Amino acid sequence: MIDVINLQKSFGEHNVLNGINVKINKGDIMCVIGPSGSGKSTFLRCLNCMEDPTGGQIIFNGVDIADFKVDINIHRRHMGMVFQHFNLFNNKTVIENIMLAPVHIGLADLKKTKRQNSIIKLTNLFRSSKMKKELSPVTTDKAQIKQKAKENALALLDRIGLKEKADVYPSTLSGGQKQRVAIVRALAMNPDVILFDEPTSALDPEMVGEVLDLMKDLAKEGMTMIIVTHEMGFAREVANRVLFIDGGQILESAPPEEFFGNPKHPRLRDFLSKVL
Repeated sequence: MIDVINLQKSFGEHNVLNGINVKINKGDIMCVIGPSGSGKSTFLRCLNCMEDPTGGQIIFNGVDIADFKVDINIHRRHMGMVFQHFNLFNNKTVIENIMLAPVHIGLADLKKTKRQNSIIKLTNLFRSSKMKKELSPVTTDKAQIKQKAKENALALLDRIGLKEKADVYPSTLSGGQKQRVAIVRALAMNPDVILFDEPTSALDPEMVGEVLDLMKDLAKEGMTMIIVTHEMGFAREVANRVLFIDGGQILESAPPEEFFGNPKHPRLRDFLSKVL
């Protein structure tokens, strides 16, 4: 699904990523761990081009999304992102937060289809009957797009036990509730992969479990996930592969049993001795 080739990222003269190479397959649950400042979050943000890579390639579903000629917004539809600090819009209700992206994309696609049909109609006036093109079908309207997004949002909220919170504002929610809403907001776009940037680090300890439980459920359903985390127990239990990044490089990549049970790189052994 994702093939990262010699990924590099610099901020001025400071090199943060120094040649990352990794393949992510459909259904992978890949946890990324490492010390603070090692490049973990920058790696994640480069995957959906929230940070423009300085060099290298990111092949996502066959397209190099690191190429500046590519319309990254088209491909971001298929790559959800969950942030450390939730990034919910406080001036919108919970359900409005979840509906925002699906409605925006649906209306944009509807507008694009209608515009294309107008062009086809105009050009057909000057073509022979054999050369005329068919119009693209328009099977929905604005009201249907919003209604479908609302129904899906309510179903997602029901799934996480927060349906009764649909019409409240994020400021009234606990940290764990906010992060679960942020996760289902990403799910509302039906993504191929979800990126998690330290999703539990801003939570009180008693709220971490409810977020990790939701992520475990997604893992069981086969969702492809790339997770920057400090939760070693979660990585050991859920991941099928764990990466250790330090100094902007992948120093070790292995299944969790081998990664935690028999670490090979001395820097990883030193890191694990301090965090386990």
